[in-house]
Amino acid sequence: MKLPDFFALAPRLIVRDRLAELLGAAEEGVLEYGYADAVKLAGHSCPTVAAAYMLTLHALRALYPDALPERGGVRVEFAAPFDEGVTGVIASVVTLLTGAAQDGGFKGIAGRHARRNLQHFGCDVPLQIRFMRLDNGATIDAAVDLSGAPADSAMMPLLQACIAGRADSAQRRRFADLWQRPVQSIVVDHAEDRQMFRIVAAAQGN
Repeated sequence: MKLPDFFALAPRLIVRDRLAELLGAAEEGVLEYGYADAVKLAGHSCPTVAAAYMLTLHALRALYPDALPERGGVRVEFAAPFDEGVTGVIASVVTLLTGAAQDGGFKGIAGRHARRNLQHFGCDVPLQIRFMRLDNGATIDAAVDLSGAPADSAMMPLLQACIAGRADSAQRRRFADLWQRPVQSIVVDHAEDRQMFRIVAAAQGN
């Protein structure tokens, strides 16, 4: 399997999943995720997938500054409805990293380790997504601004040619390269950019 080289340069996230530990899936429940895992989940790499990955990574690091993030220990609220725009794609990446699922998620074992109903949509939150720890109520509001990673103006004509079946192999390669450039900008060049990734600690109870 050959993936773009820059995937390996994106920040990685290490979490602890108590369910994985219980069921013997990972020693001490420690799991590690990279951007390539989000790509495999979504089946493609795009600015939306990249932004969802990076925003969730930053939110979890902020929620757990002195420990590994607890996968399955976070509730996630989205400002947008589930069926609006790319919210569903973003939610799937958030589930990958946080374990928080919708009503079809894992029901738990003897009242513990439940993952279902930990994602909610159309919520009254100040930014795009709210992440809240279940153990202590610590809360992070998060939003992404992708204006710093614009698409190349040559990309759209190439996309249209590809869709219409008029593009030759060189044009298809050129389109793929141009498509991935903003992605690389998001996960590598702007990986620690606090103007692109806004992370705000919310007062508990708000």
